[in-house]
Amino acid sequence: MSAPAPSPLAVVDAEPLPRQEEVLTEAALAFVAELHRRFTPRRDELLARRAERRAEIARTSTLDFLPETAAIRADDFWKVAPAPAALNDRRVEITGPTDRKMTINALNSGAKVWLADFEDASAPTWENVVLGQLNLIDAYARKIDFTDPRSGKSYALKPAGELATVVMRPRGWHLEERHLAFDGRPVPGALVDFGLYFFHNAQRLIDLGKGPYFYLPKTESHLEARLWNDIFVFAQDYVGIPQGTVRATVLIETITAAYEMEEILYELRDHAAGLNAGRWDYLFSIVKNFRDGGAKFVLPDRNAVTMTAPFMRAYTELLVRTCHKRGAHAIGGMAAFIPSRRDAEVNKVAFEKVKADKDREAGDGFDGSWVAHPDLVPIAMASFDAVLGEKPNQKDRLREDVSVAAGDLIAIDSLHAKPTYAGLVSAVQVGIRYIEAWLRGLGAVAIFNLMEDAATAEISRSQIWQWINAGVVFENGKAATPELARAVAAEELAAIRAEIGEEAFAAGKWQQAHDLLLHVSLDADYADFLTLPAYEQLVG
Repeated sequence: MSAPAPSPLAVVDAEPLPRQEEVLTEAALAFVAELHRRFTPRRDELLARRAERRAEIARTSTLDFLPETAAIRADDFWKVAPAPAALNDRRVEITGPTDRKMTINALNSGAKVWLADFEDASAPTWENVVLGQLNLIDAYARKIDFTDPRSGKSYALKPAGELATVVMRPRGWHLEERHLAFDGRPVPGALVDFGLYFFHNAQRLIDLGKGPYFYLPKTESHLEARLWNDIFVFAQDYVGIPQGTVRATVLIETITAAYEMEEILYELRDHAAGLNAGRWDYLFSIVKNFRDGGAKFVLPDRNAVTMTAPFMRAYTELLVRTCHKRGAHAIGGMAAFIPSRRDAEVNKVAFEKVKADKDREAGDGFDGSWVAHPDLVPIAMASFDAVLGEKPNQKDRLREDVSVAAGDLIAIDSLHAKPTYAGLVSAVQVGIRYIEAWLRGLGAVAIFNLMEDAATAEISRSQIWQWINAGVVFENGKAATPELARAVAAEELAAIRAEIGEEAFAAGKWQQAHDLLLHVSLDADYADFLTLPAYEQLVG
């Protein structure tokens, strides 16, 4: 067999990493280059289509189910492919980045699935991108261990039968990977993440009785799902594995995708594994798309918008109804609480809230749900065990009682809660603290006993922007203005400096994070994604 031709991809401005040659092989890079050649032009067209659709929403302040795909929704006979055995029981899924310690802990957590995240829980430094891939390769080969340099504690994998099934999440379509270039142009991060993972692990996973499974983020339309499906078809032929081996779960975390759930499943039907209902990115998408829509689209504090809000309940119930009608799994939202090692009362209250949330999801018909910490796995597991018993899922529960009209999904004014001054302070606090960690290469960050990721920063800065541009007046009589946001941000920066000390403050990226948060919160031109200007400042 002749050696593969040298890849036309160039590694740009990247410090060499230990063992990177095991990930960045000529054959793997040639595969990524072929993905880029074939599919990036369509990616570019779909990003342009996003902008056109957003302009149409700005003009009309409404959305509806697509008339051109009505026949797909009306056809009761099509179903997605049956779930493979490794993805049939998904009652608890843990999420997190692919650093070495998290890889071991997530696989050992007792959850049925680990969402191995190269997206919102991972700041895309070159080290995180490449070594995250290496950690997964090592895990599948059972060559992974970790000793914490601070505590001396060692971590190793449990027996194979006790490990979670991995569902890997690549970056969204909007992000580039600046360290891999083709003819001087960056390759889309989604193709880098998917391509390297699929090339190295597809056959290895099949040999382990599992397969290359993916979560698809930030999808905005069924045409974007069609692009992913075409990539899967090509990739399976390229490496010589059967069609239908790939399975994908789509995050319905944009408001436009909520109107195309059936069409998204239809496009991916031979590769579809389900849909997932999130919260922060979904609310961020509502603000982004309806920011010109006036007072009726102004969201209250993010923590006041629970999954029981009428428009959120319409979204989640429609998702369960859609998935089960088509034979797909419906996966619920995140329990983000991080247990305190010092405050048992905080844990008690939080655990009760997590239990109530998971009881509701299981009762509504979801087949599984997300947690951010291993201590929450047994709580979520108990909620789903109580409903499922020995059954792997409840896809037989069709929820034919659910009927959602187009207007129900955007009835934001059905909420009685209003924006508060405390909500503004919280958005600034969390925004600065998260962005500072992200700029240091950390994508999953514990802030005020919650595990936060990039979606948190997106909704935080979006709420500041929306409240200022809508002229909100808080309950204390203060108006949301750029001047108020700057004053609150200055107070928070001073409080952080006092909290952590001068030396730690100087060693961090606090001023940079403060400035970036204010830039994306106060700029007249709303940035589509915070991570785009943030990536320009990310070192590594």
